[in-house]
Amino acid sequence: MIAFLKGSFEAVTPSQVWVNVGGVGYAVYISTQTYAAIQNSVEGKLFTHLQITENAHTLFGFFTQAEKELFIHLIGVSGVGASTARAMLSGMNAEQLIKCIIHGNVKQLESIKGIGKKTAERIIVELRDKLGKQALESVTSHGVQWSVGTGTQEADITMDAVNALVNLGIPKPAADAAVKKVTDTNPSSTLEDYIKLALKNL
Repeated sequence: MIAFLKGSFEAVTPSQVWVNVGGVGYAVYISTQTYAAIQNSVEGKLFTHLQITENAHTLFGFFTQAEKELFIHLIGVSGVGASTARAMLSGMNAEQLIKCIIHGNVKQLESIKGIGKKTAERIIVELRDKLGKQALESVTSHGVQWSVGTGTQEADITMDAVNALVNLGIPKPAADAAVKKVTDTNPSSTLEDYIKLALKNL
């Protein structure tokens, strides 16, 4: 598996970039979000995902790891192919798309070309919990398990909950308000509960 490519950009278009790595040219398909980030660059690094089908080996590139991970989540949903996933990531950035899915915003997903109501609903049903859990993992990546029952201070839990929401692209004032509401009504919650309940308050 090719995890990333680092080299010179020989040609860059809104849909594809040719990356020269040690004299070997890789044709990499990209979203318009990645294009906007690299269009003026002559070299750089792209996180990649290699899709192997019966008829082709296709390489997709992403400016950020977050965009790559979301792409992989999306193509894992039944009925969502690589082209559709790339169109979604071209319609909005990874943070906006994650927030949209977690909030269950069907209409906003439908506004993306090629996404119908049924597909939007399926994406939300299949990915909402996964993406919410990913936010939790982002603040427990050092193996620390947060819960009031294990002696962790409530202030630490609320701070980490706010940080997790901010990592999802939610403005800090809104994250603070949502977590405070959970604190007022569910003071004995675990960090995971804080995040899930706070998302419902947004």
